[in-house]
Amino acid sequence: MFEVLVFVYENYWRGDACPELDQLGRKLSAAGFDSDEIDQALQWLAGLNSASRSANPIDITPTDHEPADVMRPASADSMRIYATAEQDQLGATGLGFLSFLESAGVLPAHMREIVIDRAMAVPQRPIDIDDLKIIVLMVYWSAGIEPDALVLDELCDDNHSRIAH
Repeated sequence: MFEVLVFVYENYWRGDACPELDQLGRKLSAAGFDSDEIDQALQWLAGLNSASRSANPIDITPTDHEPADVMRPASADSMRIYATAEQDQLGATGLGFLSFLESAGVLPAHMREIVIDRAMAVPQRPIDIDDLKIIVLMVYWSAGIEPDALVLDELCDDNHSRIAH
């Protein structure tokens, strides 16, 4: 599935440039991807579209009558507590990576929540760090945000080839 997502990212620069999912499925099939991988990727992308629409933070004044599904922007003093299932899925490396991106100021809370949602949708337990990086990249893509060069380097870099000084 992740090979399909990388193909989509490389061929459609922004989420809004991507064709509808049924047409995208035909293009992926023509590109030679396996139908099971295509189906998994299209379901995952549909979930990404849904999560992206529902997780956009809005600034509203709290009332007793606000809808239950309103997501408020996180305050600077807030802390994310991960559920056991999220800890199991993300693993220590994934949790550390998300924390790194947040502390660097490149992964806002609402995007972090989309990343977690999409990581939880992957059947692999725990998720591989390279796959988590692809998820982060796809969340940027779906929001129409081009990560800056240093973030892109971190997301696309092969850590195995790095030499420690």
